[in-house]
Amino acid sequence: MSAQNPRSENLQLVTVDVHAANDLIRSGHRYLDVRTPEEFNRGHVDVENCVNIPYFFFNPAGRVKNTKFLEQVSAVCSKDDHIVVGCQSGVRSGYATTDLLKAGYKHVSNMEGGYASWVENELSVKKSDDAEL
Repeated sequence: MSAQNPRSENLQLVTVDVHAANDLIRSGHRYLDVRTPEEFNRGHVDVENCVNIPYFFFNPAGRVKNTKFLEQVSAVCSKDDHIVVGCQSGVRSGYATTDLLKAGYKHVSNMEGGYASWVENELSVKKSDDAEL
């Protein structure tokens, strides 16, 4: 019988579609938008319990991981919070969700299709007054 790391057994990326994400958020889950502040300000999921902490920043050389991501999340979320993570298309949020699970967050789900799918499914969005879309 081999010893298994219990942490790796629990490290399973859970992905939910936007309708399931909407239900989870409306029932009290926190929504973590990992897009850049610029993307977030152009429009985001319209929920009360929403926080924007970028996973990547974009600069002329390409994308750069936010080295303070986990620190910034831990300032506003506990490892026992129920969190739905979203981005623009579902890719960055998948990376962010995996990092959160590895860091010991227990109840984290990745929103499949991201904000683009949220908009496509005509779910409620909030746009900044000065956003140009």
